[in-house]
Amino acid sequence: MKMIFAVALYSILCVASARAQQPSGAQKGDKKDSQEMCPMHDAHSQMNERGEKGMGFSQTATTHHFFLTPDGGVIQVEANDPTDDANRKNIRMHLGHIAQAFQDGDFDIPMFVHDKIPPGVPEMKNLRKTIRYSFEETPNGGRVVIVSADKNALDAIHRFLRFQIEEHKTRDLLEVQ
Repeated sequence: MKMIFAVALYSILCVASARAQQPSGAQKGDKKDSQEMCPMHDAHSQMNERGEKGMGFSQTATTHHFFLTPDGGVIQVEANDPTDDANRKNIRMHLGHIAQAFQDGDFDIPMFVHDKIPPGVPEMKNLRKTIRYSFEETPNGGRVVIVSADKNALDAIHRFLRFQIEEHKTRDLLEVQ
């Protein structure tokens, strides 16, 4: 109940703030109407904020990539600046943790970051014994390699990775390479 109240209050404040920011004479449908100006409608920005909390490294100083492979896929994160030791260290720590968490059927971090259950997660949890997750370091970060020979697990992995590509706006290929 408190959560519903908080969301409702935030929405009211957001709309009031956006209206206060509109120039006098602004009409609904103007370039910056209240929905466009409301941070609640900037889902990608909010995802990045949750990502920084959940992953422990800057989302703007790093680059995510998601690759679909015939036997699974890859989650790769790199520090944009090759001298950025702090983000590189945090990426490696996070991805090592993610490989183990996913192996254990724990997908809490992606659910927190995206504020919903990503497609494929229920199946990946149920089929976790048929999926292998491993962490590998890269020069500027690391990657989680996901492998399975199970057809249903592969379908779930690919749905999960496609969702990540779309949510993170990585422009990675949506088809198996």
